[in-house]
Amino acid sequence: MINLRSATSADLDLLRHWDEQPHVISSDPNDDWAWEVELERAPDWREQLIAEIDGRPIGFIQIIDPAREETNYWGDMAADLRAIDIWIGEETDLGKGYGTQMMQLAIVRCFADPAVKAVLVDPLANNTRAHHFYERTSWLSIYRVPKVR
Repeated sequence: MINLRSATSADLDLLRHWDEQPHVISSDPNDDWAWEVELERAPDWREQLIAEIDGRPIGFIQIIDPAREETNYWGDMAADLRAIDIWIGEETDLGKGYGTQMMQLAIVRCFADPAVKAVLVDPLANNTRAHHFYERTSWLSIYRVPKVR
């Protein structure tokens, strides 16, 4: 069973390591998460979570309110949305159903607020693995906005 906990500065080395994995890089090669800074911040519009199985970290989830996110990455968005970033850290943990379980937990968190109407994800247009993942979990009422970078 997967458990979600808040990411902390103690996860810095782990997140840096995951960022160097080829399957993570291919999902967004130009992303700089600025972990040193972001793990110290706790804005009320964002959750950064580590997914664990029996205390072993296996992945990362970020849930944001795109209407309140301060860089305006998503543009002008309605207040009744959430956006999710999700990945499995180690390639050996891919294909085991962990991502589906993580997504289910993230969706439950998003829709715990009755005002939330939809969840946004933005995989790269050429990230076919992510597209297949989201298509398999389409029953979760996800609205996809592919990145074209």
